[in-house]
Amino acid sequence: MNMPPVTLIIDLSIRYGFQVLGAIIVLVAGLLVARWIGNVVRAWTLRQHIEPPVRMLLVRIVRVVVILLTVVVVLGNLGIQMSPFLAGIGVAGLGIGLALQGVLSNIVAGLTIIFTKPYRVGEYIDLAGEQGEVHMIDLFSTTLVHPDLSKVVIPNRKIVGEILHNYGTMRQLNMKVGVAYGTDLNDTMRLVRQALEGSAYVLKEPNPLVGISMLDDSAIIVSVRPWVKVDDYETAQAELYQAIVERFQAGRVVIPFPQREVRLVSES
Repeated sequence: MNMPPVTLIIDLSIRYGFQVLGAIIVLVAGLLVARWIGNVVRAWTLRQHIEPPVRMLLVRIVRVVVILLTVVVVLGNLGIQMSPFLAGIGVAGLGIGLALQGVLSNIVAGLTIIFTKPYRVGEYIDLAGEQGEVHMIDLFSTTLVHPDLSKVVIPNRKIVGEILHNYGTMRQLNMKVGVAYGTDLNDTMRLVRQALEGSAYVLKEPNPLVGISMLDDSAIIVSVRPWVKVDDYETAQAELYQAIVERFQAGRVVIPFPQREVRLVSES
């Protein structure tokens, strides 16, 4: 028996209206609860001093789980069979997992880095053929900043299992300066230490290393190896070279340059 459209709409509204209304109410309530629980988890992780990437991941997982449970309840209230739906989710999840192997490996590597903490933000590291100060660590990649302020983004899966050189928050300068063989070495060392003590960039601890590193053909090579903060590496090196040269000039310490003496011997 055919029913008029208005009658059909009224009949469907009476039959399913309360179910749809209840489903909408449950869905809205679930979204609000997911947001509230996410805020609670974020506050808890802040008190536990958990790393920001882990904190973000935990909050998202909790919210997604609450939302998925809400969707299951809503579909059940609407009378939809959940078994085929769950089976479809399983098949889709398997396909997505195979398609996103690289992304998932980055996430696993990111979690490994976050929990094992081989390096932290602000430290200077050397890995995967790149050097720089760690600017950001997230679940997918690590961002380094070079001294020229350019950025390098390294996928986390390229980091885990590789050799890592972590300089920490300070670096040691490797400076060399040559003086003539007739120079008073004690006076030379005194001038170098004065230049180090007068620099605002040189750290007091560990103590700077100053000594003879090599006897070259035309000069005695003095090695100067102070420690400075990562951010001051380039600036400190330039300033110290200038200060050492100025003190050598004032103290009449000769910095030699390579010379060759050519003699002509006649056949007679």
